[in-house]
Amino acid sequence: MLARSETHVTLRDADVAQEAAVTQAPPPPDTKLQRTSRDAAELAAPIAAWLATDLPPGADPVVEIHGGSDANGMSSETLPLDASWTDGGRRRTGRYVARIAPSADDVPVFPAYRLADQYDAMRIVAETTGVPVPQVRWLEPTGDVIGTPFFLMDRLEGRVPQDVLPYNFGDNWLFDATPEQQRRLQDNTVAVVAGLHGIPDAVETFGFLDAGRSGHAGETPLRRNLARTRAWYDFAVPDVGRSPLVEHGLAWLAAHPPVERETVLCWGDSRIGNVLYRDFAPVGVLDWEMAALGPREADLAWMVFAHRVFETITGLLELPGMPHFLRADDVRTTYQQLTGVELADFGWHLLHAAVQWGVVFMRTGARQIHFGEIERPAEVEGLFHHRPLFEQLLGEVGA
Repeated sequence: MLARSETHVTLRDADVAQEAAVTQAPPPPDTKLQRTSRDAAELAAPIAAWLATDLPPGADPVVEIHGGSDANGMSSETLPLDASWTDGGRRRTGRYVARIAPSADDVPVFPAYRLADQYDAMRIVAETTGVPVPQVRWLEPTGDVIGTPFFLMDRLEGRVPQDVLPYNFGDNWLFDATPEQQRRLQDNTVAVVAGLHGIPDAVETFGFLDAGRSGHAGETPLRRNLARTRAWYDFAVPDVGRSPLVEHGLAWLAAHPPVERETVLCWGDSRIGNVLYRDFAPVGVLDWEMAALGPREADLAWMVFAHRVFETITGLLELPGMPHFLRADDVRTTYQQLTGVELADFGWHLLHAAVQWGVVFMRTGARQIHFGEIERPAEVEGLFHHRPLFEQLLGEVGA
């Protein structure tokens, strides 16, 4: 894929961009990464038949898919589609995105896909906050219709900071924006996270997102989330082998847990690459696969760390990058101004992010090997495009 020059993209484009960031950094031009063995053209008829069971009699829905395997995201498959049906004697048309759990045969990133949990999290956020999330419409939780669960949500328009090539490489709308515009995007995105964290009674409202629900041991949400990361790593090992670097990080994190304070709704994959923007303000907060209950610091550290990964790559390539953007101190200060809460133990959460990115690279690398796109590296950490940053963070915490 080449760097995009368009100023407007759809939800599909945001997810395409997200996929490429965590599979290669950067890929060569015109590379298309295979995400699925599923034929998108075969999905229209069963989805239309399923919609007919939910719509009034005589609706006669018709579905048109826009895209194929190259439109799929890092983990869930994401397909844009139009659906039309008859309502009250008139034909209606809606623009949607189908979020589809991947097949187990296609080397999924996560061991389980909680499509119903994502659906409910997005629905509740839309109902209780001003945070812009796509409106969810229909949920098929059984997998009986197309082989795995899926849901439909509204398709939004906006523009997304590109990941192929990463936005800090240059020649794109965010890199070319003024420092003031870049800062406006940064602060507006931190405000979105603050809005999510401000939802009252999160433990009760979003209890279905607690990692303990899946049987992960631990007395607190943070410890349960760390246990889930360990289980995720164990899931990744059989396909690519063990990572001493990840295991070192996991051991240090378990031995040095931070003091836990308030538990909030964490978006999880809180990257600017998962946000649609207009005029440098968010209009669509996307990708809720990693949503969980946890500490505030997790979302902000993930946001900062994702940018630092790209900055590591530009540094290795001797490109100028965007060192002034998404700096930890600036993000923490803005968050404190918005919420009155001072973030703590940021180093612990940055290292947790590095461990999780290591697992992501293990799974996306395993998928590339599975589809014959790359050769198996001599060591698993050859898949880690953030390895220098990972090692730096271990040194910073004295691990």
